[in-house]
Amino acid sequence: MRLFHKIIFYAIMVTFFLHFDVHSQSDESKIKNLSEGADIILTGKVVEQNSSWNKDKTRIFTNVVVQAEEYLKGDYTEKSIALTTLGGEVGEVGELYTHMPRFNNDEEVLLFVKKDKKDMNYKVLNGEAGKLTLYRDKNGEMVISGDKKISTLKKEIKNFVDKK
Repeated sequence: MRLFHKIIFYAIMVTFFLHFDVHSQSDESKIKNLSEGADIILTGKVVEQNSSWNKDKTRIFTNVVVQAEEYLKGDYTEKSIALTTLGGEVGEVGELYTHMPRFNNDEEVLLFVKKDKKDMNYKVLNGEAGKLTLYRDKNGEMVISGDKKISTLKKEIKNFVDKK
């Protein structure tokens, strides 16, 4: 019976480590793809949001202004950047789109941004995947979900950007 328990234990451990390794690789490849596809990568703070109808009053868009703290990629050097995203609230009407980033005022973010060739507006690349919310951990250091340090993530992003 002890041999059976050892086999089960080792099978669980191998499965755990394989899953952990695959998960880490998928996060890394996601960051690599976002880094390579973005025109601009920045960290900053959401300082303003305004929602409005399009010209035909068929869709609501939200303009989000982010005060830039640091640019990790791109030639954009302004103190803030304005982004456009689908959805929002105008009066008593609200539109919500799945997989689109949502923002909160005063939220600290890391953004992967692409300029839309049609309307020349800046948009978050790959919807909600291109927006990472930053938090302070118990030591006061900035992290993303999963407690990955923003300093580590910035190094990864800069490596991907420099290799291109």
